[in-house]
Amino acid sequence: MKTFAGWYPVILMIAIDMAFAVSNILVKEIVSEGFDRLVFITYRQIVSVLFLAPIAFFLERKSHSKLTFSIICHLFLSAMLGATVSQYLFLLGMENTSATFACAFLNMVPVFTFIMAFLMGQEAVKVREKSGIAKLTGAIVCIVGVILLTCFKGTPLIHFSNEQRVDLISKKWVFGSMALFAGTLCWSSWFLLQTKLGKAYPFPYSSTTFMSLFSALQSAIFCLSIDRDASVWLMKKNSDIFIILFTGIVASGLCFVGMAWCVKKRGPVFTAAFSPLVQFMAAAYEVPVFREQLHLGSVLGSGTVIVGLYLLLWGKDMDMKKNQEMVNTSQSIKEEEHEDKESQVIKICIEPQRPQT
Repeated sequence: MKTFAGWYPVILMIAIDMAFAVSNILVKEIVSEGFDRLVFITYRQIVSVLFLAPIAFFLERKSHSKLTFSIICHLFLSAMLGATVSQYLFLLGMENTSATFACAFLNMVPVFTFIMAFLMGQEAVKVREKSGIAKLTGAIVCIVGVILLTCFKGTPLIHFSNEQRVDLISKKWVFGSMALFAGTLCWSSWFLLQTKLGKAYPFPYSSTTFMSLFSALQSAIFCLSIDRDASVWLMKKNSDIFIILFTGIVASGLCFVGMAWCVKKRGPVFTAAFSPLVQFMAAAYEVPVFREQLHLGSVLGSGTVIVGLYLLLWGKDMDMKKNQEMVNTSQSIKEEEHEDKESQVIKICIEPQRPQT
């Protein structure tokens, strides 16, 4: 049972990626139809708050710690990076490219997370060891993939009969790529911030509820400051309501809680490592159903990023195994020292005392 329990984070991350893939395809459709991006984020986060608040109250009300000013600031910044800004940039980039292409940028999150963690002293790179070489090589290969994705679109790989979609112009594609790149940086920053927040405020449901609440307020304020037309807040179709409910409950609610739990159990790099699955799942549905075009640059760039990603993970895995061996060795030494002390105490207790003369 304990062996199977070790697979819980893996199974949960696969389910989260599947939900994200479906969510991204649905979001692409609603944004392409002209639904305001900030209004969508606001509604999505409000749904998330309404869904998670009762769960947080019943499951975590007895174990709550005091909300300090520092924790509130961390929650506010977490909402800004992980929900408001990153989602807006992601929607902007998706609107100018495609859902599958947007998912490709999620593959860069582990590498950017690693680079930021290294700069902040949370990750070590020993260039004289295999693990350090693998992590450094993976980061470089992934950066090459980023350049391919952003600057090289390439020729279409699939030619649909009676294709009605108009190919995106290069400037629009590059603009969308830059927006996705910026959103990826914000997303990577959120993983690192969540690591610290999870230790200071280890209540995933409450943390996600507060983050969604702050994100809803931030998005609403930004939207009202940009466009005060009340008509942008109206939902035109029933499918809009379904998409908002699904993304709010599943993507912004349960998925954030699941990722926060996985970050706490396995760390930020492990959690970000499953992002390539989102692209494969989205492409498997979007290309045949919505006849979304695949381009040579997207395939080459995505493949390069994935190779770099798993080189990085290989190095990370070697580090984890080495650290585990050191921990086991240290525990064995402590147990031996403890057994020696106990044997000495027992020897003193059973040794007969000499009679006094």
